[in-house]
Amino acid sequence: MDYKSLFNIVAFAFLVWFIYSRFAPVKGLKHLSSDQFQEELKTNRQAVLIDVREPGEVKQGYIPGAINIPVTQMKKRAGEIKSKDQVYLYCRSGMRSKQAAKILRRQGFNEISHLQGGMMSWKGKLTQ
Repeated sequence: MDYKSLFNIVAFAFLVWFIYSRFAPVKGLKHLSSDQFQEELKTNRQAVLIDVREPGEVKQGYIPGAINIPVTQMKKRAGEIKSKDQVYLYCRSGMRSKQAAKILRRQGFNEISHLQGGMMSWKGKLTQ
C-alpha cells in the first residue's frame, strides 16, 4: 500500500468521525418543539435559558429571559451555571445548542433541553 492510499484512508476516517461527532445524538438531551419549549419555560421558572449564538446574532432578537453564552465560550463560562439547574439551550438552527449540550454534559450537567430547529422554529415573542 502506498502513502497516497494510506493518506486517503486516514482522511476518510477522519471525515467520518468529524461528521458523526457533529450529528451524533447527545445522551440525555431533551429535544423540544417550539410549543414544548415555551410550555417548559412557563412551568419551570427556575430554569436557566441560554442563547448560545454569537452577540451579533442576539441583536436580531432573543427569547425574553435568556442569557447569552456563545457556544464558543461555553467551556470557559459553564461555571456561571449551577450544575443542578435545568438548562434550556437554543441557537439559530439547533446545531450549536447540541454542541453546547455536549460541553455541559462533559462538565456534569444532567438536566439539559434544547429548542429543536432553533430560532428558525420559534413561534413565541422575541426581545430586541
